[in-house]
Amino acid sequence: MMEQLHSRHRQEQRELQARITQKKKSATKKTRKGINDECCELTMQLKERQELELSSLEGTAEDEEHTDIPTTDPEPVSEEPHGNGAEDQTQKIPGPSVAITNEQTRKPNRQKARLARRAAEQEHMIAEAAKEAQDLPDLRRQEIDAMRTLFTSKGLQEHAIRSDGHCLYAAIADQLTTREPALMLEAPLKGRTGISMPLSPAYKVTRFVTASYIQDHADEFLPFLEEPLDDYVGKIRDTGEWGGHLELLALAKAYDVDINVLQSSGQVERIESGTDKTRMSLWLSYYHHNFGLGEHYNSLRHR
Repeated sequence: MMEQLHSRHRQEQRELQARITQKKKSATKKTRKGINDECCELTMQLKERQELELSSLEGTAEDEEHTDIPTTDPEPVSEEPHGNGAEDQTQKIPGPSVAITNEQTRKPNRQKARLARRAAEQEHMIAEAAKEAQDLPDLRRQEIDAMRTLFTSKGLQEHAIRSDGHCLYAAIADQLTTREPALMLEAPLKGRTGISMPLSPAYKVTRFVTASYIQDHADEFLPFLEEPLDDYVGKIRDTGEWGGHLELLALAKAYDVDINVLQSSGQVERIESGTDKTRMSLWLSYYHHNFGLGEHYNSLRHR
């Protein structure tokens, strides 16, 4: 019975690990934290349930063991008058019977045995996970090699951007400052007076531009937001929140530029300004696997 339970537990752990791996592969920047929390919760629930099942089964086994232990009831006390030699004999509990009962009720150290089993199961799971990792393709290396081939074919040179929550905004700032520096400040100041705008580092300017454009054109963006507008633009302007398609669209419209996002598959996602006065086309590289935080943007300059 116990071996069957351990076998089922190991199968459940393998299935959960496969589910977690699949969930993490399909996660995006915006969903990664929620998926990580969900995976932790699933792991904790499985662990608690399996420990409860083990505890319940072991408790049942102990109850059965105690049921089989013979008990020695004291002999009834004789009602004969004091002085009868038979009374002394009936009131005494034979020594050997007590010794046998104590030996039978002594419990083995089940806690140590349980801990040893769990440690062995964990080592087995770690070994299996390491084996699975060896069989997986090196997605990071494949992505780098594919990108380098695309850069050569398109006459582009990559400029590395620091891997943090500002990478999208820093990559756009690099494109603007190396090609048309005056445009960096022209867009946020257009039609505005008396505003207070950060001038450095450069990514703070592009964050400010993005937040201001979304706030000024709320009707275009509200259908795609999952939180109040003020909270959303506050995160863009004042925090290290990652940016995505909506933020690139706001930047393209605010600066009147087209933004091309190159991926390792060769796909180029083109985000257009939507006007006939487009000033230039900017190029970014987009990585899924190459950086510690997952998704990442770099700036692409023409050779």
